[in-house]
Amino acid sequence: MAKVTNAFDTYSATSDREDLSNIIYNISPMQTPFMSSIGKRSIQNVVFDWQTEVLATPVATGELEGFELSRSASVATTRVSNVAMISKRDATVSGSQESSDPAGKRSEMAHQLAIMSKALKRDMEEALCQNGAKTTGDATTARVTGGFESWITSNDSRGAGGASTGGGAAPTDGTQRDLTEQFLKDTLQLCFENGGEPSLAICGPHNKQVISGFTGRTQARQMIDANTVEASVSIYSSDFGELKIVPSNRSRERSLLLVDPEYAKVSYLRDFKTVDIATIGDAMTKMIVVEYGLEVSNEAAHGVVADLNVS
Repeated sequence: MAKVTNAFDTYSATSDREDLSNIIYNISPMQTPFMSSIGKRSIQNVVFDWQTEVLATPVATGELEGFELSRSASVATTRVSNVAMISKRDATVSGSQESSDPAGKRSEMAHQLAIMSKALKRDMEEALCQNGAKTTGDATTARVTGGFESWITSNDSRGAGGASTGGGAAPTDGTQRDLTEQFLKDTLQLCFENGGEPSLAICGPHNKQVISGFTGRTQARQMIDANTVEASVSIYSSDFGELKIVPSNRSRERSLLLVDPEYAKVSYLRDFKTVDIATIGDAMTKMIVVEYGLEVSNEAAHGVVADLNVS
C-alpha cells in the first residue's frame, strides 16, 4: 500500500519524546536459602568460640544390691572456634548523575545501594555454605570464615579419595559420582545414629533434578490437574524424618548439604552498615560492610553427600 503524499512520519521527526520504561528488569539469582534458614547471633571478637559435648555411652547393665560407688570421671566440653570475615560492596555516583532524574529510580545512589546489598548477601551465602577453609589472616591476608563443608566429618558420604578433618579445614575433594538415593539414605542413617535430625537439603540445580527422579517419586499418588505434569520433589520423606529439598546457585553443585537449622548460626561482629566514604572531587561513594562468621553449633547435627557429578 502506498504512503500518503507528504505525510510527516517518525523518521523525519526530531522532537518525539523517548519512551523509557520505569521498570528495571533484573533476573540474577538472589536466593540465599542457607543463610535465610539458619539462626543469628552477635559476637564481640573476630575469633569466636562455642562448646560441644556428648553423653556417655549407654549402659544396659544394672548394679549389685548394696553396691559401692565407683566414681566416674567428668568429661570437659570441647571448645570450637571460627573466625569472622569482612565482606563489602560499594558504589560511586557523580554529582551530576545524582542530580538527574533517571527512569525507574528514586536516585541513582539509592538504586546502587539496593543492588549492592543484594549482591553482598549473595557473597555471604557463597562464603557460608561452601568449603572455604578457616583462615585467621594477618596484616596482608584477609580472614576467611570456615564454610559449612569444612566442618562436617561425622555424617558424610564421599567419593574415592575424598576426606575431611573438620574443624574448619577445607575437605579434600574425591572422585565425582552420580547422586543416588542410597547415598542420601546412608548419610541420613549416619545422622540419626549420631543424634542429628537434618530437615533441609540444599543442592545445585542438576542434583535437584536427580532427586526428583528418585524411585520413590514414581510410587507417589496425588491429585493433580489433567493438564499438569508433576515431576518435582520438594519434600523427601525418609525413615528418619522429612527433608525440604531446596535448590541453590550459591552452594557447590558437587555437594548435597543436609542441614539442621537449629544447629547453625550466622555470627555478626558487625551487622550490615552503610558507610559514607570521604568525597574526592565531584562524586559520592558509599560502602556497605558486614563482618560475620559461621557457627556450626555441632557438626554431627548435619551431613553432606559430597563429590557428586554436576551434569
